[in-house]
Amino acid sequence: MEVKKIKIKRLLFLLLISVLIFSPTSTRAATDTDIKDSVYVVPGGEPFGIKMFSDGLMVTDIEGFNINGKKVCPAAEAGLQKNDIIYSANGRILYSNNELKSIIENSEGKSIKLKIKRDNEFSDVELKPVKDSNNTYKAGLWVKDSAAGLGTITFYCEESKAFCGLGHGICDKDTKSLIPLSYGELDKANISSVTKSVCGNVGTLNGYFTDYVIGNAVCNHETGIYGHIKESVANKNKVEIAEKNEVKKGKAEIYTTVNGDTPEKYEVEITRINFNDSTINLTVKITDERLMDKTGGIVQGMSGSPIIQNGKLVGALTHVLVDNVDYGYGIFAQTMYEIMCETC
Repeated sequence: MEVKKIKIKRLLFLLLISVLIFSPTSTRAATDTDIKDSVYVVPGGEPFGIKMFSDGLMVTDIEGFNINGKKVCPAAEAGLQKNDIIYSANGRILYSNNELKSIIENSEGKSIKLKIKRDNEFSDVELKPVKDSNNTYKAGLWVKDSAAGLGTITFYCEESKAFCGLGHGICDKDTKSLIPLSYGELDKANISSVTKSVCGNVGTLNGYFTDYVIGNAVCNHETGIYGHIKESVANKNKVEIAEKNEVKKGKAEIYTTVNGDTPEKYEVEITRINFNDSTINLTVKITDERLMDKTGGIVQGMSGSPIIQNGKLVGALTHVLVDNVDYGYGIFAQTMYEIMCETC
């Protein structure tokens, strides 16, 4: 079969967060300094489930509604926008969608003072709800307070129990913005089946959370999810984190789980190295026929799978090329380690 040349390479974040959403920031760039002393960590590859609760309510949409043939939108009139974070209403700190909904519906049309965050700056806005055709006060506002999904642990430190995973942040599927994290619970997960990838259609790891809590997340960063694990989740030897300048093009391996909860090692090849981006540093090709047979290429849920080269942890798998699913992108492990040290 003739293979057409790919003109546009589209990216897809390898994360099941959009599948398991429960309801309708500032980031730091990684430094380019070398690791001063050798750092040894335990590589991951195990799947985990995360339940995230946002720090405030994220505005995902502004939508007007009709009253007597006229479209109104109190949220838009108040100046609210997508990606705004609503922290409080009339001085009451908000933790859930239902809290804000109740305040709006019981407002009797009186203005509600909201404290919001936009572009890292706080401000106050006045929201005046309006009755809809069902005599219910509304604001024309969609917000989100929580999300959940599956991902892969990249590595953790036995001494501090700090961990990192995914290699990219968890973003809202509607706004594409990082979800501000208040608290995140990590649960052990099992992979029950795989929907294979084909070019133009990325597959998924299908799994489920167990009732066993393994830790918590404290930071949702553009480079990954960071937090603490209560106990070791794997029985693997420690490996040294490679400095960025040690990473070379050529053969490597990844640890990833495509069945159950135990990772296996598969062959890959690093075909390109990019030092000029904070998150997209490696181009990785799956070369292991066993993995290709099981998954068809890179699938959603493999985000965070650690990449090992010459016995050292060099990075984590983060993206897949939608039009060429045996290729993906990765981030330097050194970058993830530096952010973990800052946040955990």
